[in-house]
Amino acid sequence: MTAPWSCLQFDVGNSSAKWRLLVAGEVVERGRYQADDAASRSALLDCAPAPQAIWISSVADEKSNQALAAMLRERWGIEPWFAVSEAETLGLHNSYAQPERMGVDRWLAMLGARASHAGRLCVVDAGSALTIDLVGADGVHEGGYIIPGPGLMERALLLDTDRVRFSEAADYRLQPGRSTAEAVRHGIALAQAAAVRQALEVAGEGVSLFLTGGGGSWLHEQLGGHGELVPDLVLDGLQLMAEIRAN
Repeated sequence: MTAPWSCLQFDVGNSSAKWRLLVAGEVVERGRYQADDAASRSALLDCAPAPQAIWISSVADEKSNQALAAMLRERWGIEPWFAVSEAETLGLHNSYAQPERMGVDRWLAMLGARASHAGRLCVVDAGSALTIDLVGADGVHEGGYIIPGPGLMERALLLDTDRVRFSEAADYRLQPGRSTAEAVRHGIALAQAAAVRQALEVAGEGVSLFLTGGGGSWLHEQLGGHGELVPDLVLDGLQLMAEIRAN
């Protein structure tokens, strides 16, 4: 069996989903989907008359996954395939005792990164959570870190402190803040960038950095352009994993 000529692929996070449509191996359309947003729903359901396959990477809860699958089945009559982290895929070896418990987005991002680089890797996915994973040149997952993303950090600080309050706008930057708003958001920015730098220091020399996720571009900039920014890294890994299942 050959890979589908037309394939709809999803990277589903905790708050929204990113999708792309491939035809003959080329991305012809892409967008974002939120269940409570009618415009994004219409854009998704009108993107293709009949894709031959639907592949999904999801870290959402089971209820959300079932709702998405039902909508796609109703629109195209296709049963979506959901990727799950495995003990081994294409030479990438999972370090978890229960491989399926690893977030599939992390697994697929590592898989996508390995496809373009044969050495040691540090794969960073900057989303609702900041995940950092290290992979040896032999394909063995050396372990990783899961850290609250900027939004989670900010909400935790506001929930658990009485005097840290602000209403003014402030960007996430690295220089010291000169107001409570700046101090909070610049502190969060410092923590995010410092976490990646420290992970690279712990890993030692000879590690290639890959960044992805909604905050990947921002983080790449804060790190002085260090590493390779690959916005579709999870979807690239999804394609690799699904293709070997189809053959």
